Amino acid sequence: MVESKSEKAEVGREDVEAPKEDMEADAPAEAQVKVFTVEILRVIKDMQLQHGLRHGDFQRYRGYCSRRVKRLRKTLNLPQGDRRHYKKRNVTLVHLEKPDSDERFLHIPLMLAERTWSYAMQLRQESNTEPRKRFHLIEKLRKSCVYALQLQDLCASDRCDARTKLEAEAYSAWIHGSLHFELSLWKSAAENLKKAQVIYENLAQAMPEEEQSVYRAKVEELKPSLRYCAYNVGENASVNDLLEMRGQSGLLDNLSHLVAQTKAESMEAFQMTEWRGRSVTVRPEKVRLFLLSIQELNKSIEKAKDFPAKIEMLENVLLDCKDAIAAIKDEIKQDPKLRQNATDGGTGALIGIQYLLAYMSYTRLKLTLERNLLLVAQAKLTLDDPNVAEKSQATGGGKKTKPQDLSRLYEIILQNVTEMQQLNGMENDASYQAEMDTLSLSFRAFRCYYIAITLVAMKRWREAVAMYERSKKYANDASNSKTPCRDFDLRNELKQLVATIEGCKFSAHAYSVLEDDTADDTVLFGKSQKSSKPLYERLSHYKEDATLNTRNPNVFKMIPEMEPIPAKPLFFDLALNFVEFPSLEDKIEQKAAGKGATAGMSGFVKGLFGWGGGANK
Repeated sequence: MVESKSEKAEVGREDVEAPKEDMEADAPAEAQVKVFTVEILRVIKDMQLQHGLRHGDFQRYRGYCSRRVKRLRKTLNLPQGDRRHYKKRNVTLVHLEKPDSDERFLHIPLMLAERTWSYAMQLRQESNTEPRKRFHLIEKLRKSCVYALQLQDLCASDRCDARTKLEAEAYSAWIHGSLHFELSLWKSAAENLKKAQVIYENLAQAMPEEEQSVYRAKVEELKPSLRYCAYNVGENASVNDLLEMRGQSGLLDNLSHLVAQTKAESMEAFQMTEWRGRSVTVRPEKVRLFLLSIQELNKSIEKAKDFPAKIEMLENVLLDCKDAIAAIKDEIKQDPKLRQNATDGGTGALIGIQYLLAYMSYTRLKLTLERNLLLVAQAKLTLDDPNVAEKSQATGGGKKTKPQDLSRLYEIILQNVTEMQQLNGMENDASYQAEMDTLSLSFRAFRCYYIAITLVAMKRWREAVAMYERSKKYANDASNSKTPCRDFDLRNELKQLVATIEGCKFSAHAYSVLEDDTADDTVLFGKSQKSSKPLYERLSHYKEDATLNTRNPNVFKMIPEMEPIPAKPLFFDLALNFVEFPSLEDKIEQKAAGKGATAGMSGFVKGLFGWGGGANK
């Protein structure tokens, strides 16, 4: 029994240890899935601009690279000996294959190559006055090539993605091309520089639009060196022929495969959307979800039972659209380069993220316009339009809509169209502006039509006819336009509006003629007509006024009107300053002497008998 229990206990231990072993076996497998991505060209360009190369200070950049390598070795626990002894330790594949590996291991050989390259460029500046330093320059470039090859070997492993492999290969080719250029080995220099240029061109095509500028700038930077190499190579051989010959031997045979893999990875990381014939990447998660949600929006709106439900649905979508626009603006603020482009207000074409912002702003305005059109359609149900023979009666007996309410709605719609015309980056798009002009003319035609109906209700016939004419002109211009709006095609509604205006215009003209005839008849046959003038002012014209038989007849104005009169003048006594008065000094002296005698007698009496104030203080 004891043995059986112990056997069971051992079996239980094995069962417990078996899952542990499986977990331990799965852990490295999960750790190996981690793939590093190092944007080599962008990293070195940012560091160069921030640490001296903006002003051509290669010594400062070399010092930064040395400090950077020291910090990386300390952080990654990869020292080269101690304070007393030096022991060289390079980064190897073993460091990258560790479970806790870090992509910063790849930065160490990159910084070492950059340090030696910057030292070489410093020596090149000094070699203008000291030719012997050119030998030191070549040695530093050779050392930089060694570190670049180390970086290329490390990036060729499975722990790095295709983009990092291509960038490491291009960087190594550029360093070797720079060395051969200094050694006047024109053929090999042209081969390496052309190889780097081809890789950077393919990377620019595979990357999103906002990341292409770095690679295209590098391609342009290599062109002068390639032209000089082609000049020194001679006319019999060109750089492209040399590259093709080298490509047949397997140097660039995997370039297309790596570029295709990079494109696939970028397509997985970013979703593409298209607007007006241009594709743009969508990186923010909120924007992706919003674009997916509005794909079936039209079908959902058609399924809604009434206008309030449709309007509510569009308002909810508008809230999501505003959140998506806020996410794009936050991304622009976080990226310093995108923020600088936004503040500069670049005159050229918009980059990817800014074009996406313009597209989302257009989508918001389009949804707002659709909501306002639904409000117009809802208001037409209760509109008492005398020009429409068949009118749909609204259920529920709600408040009737007035024509001026519809004219206000179209005014708001025209404001939305104006905002569409002023979208950032679309001011120079001629086709887009033509579409917006056509859309503006369409809504102006509808607005003028409802203004004319309002004037008809006020019996202002001449103004109504003028507004009908203007509405017809706008409608014809919009219908005959060669660039109708893609999202809002209103040509059928405009044709129907023109047909309606033809009848309305003649009707208003007839009413105006009839009104003139009735005015003449009232004068001839003496019908009662109200007048605001009192009777004494219109004695020469006979008009019957029923108000004359009432309690307050308009015969004469009892209270006269106010008339301006001159104000009462103010008088100022200016002669007082020039009048000389008689002297009164003799009278003033006599009064002063009388007061002094009285005071002396009273003081003598008070002091003699000891009474009076002020003696004992």
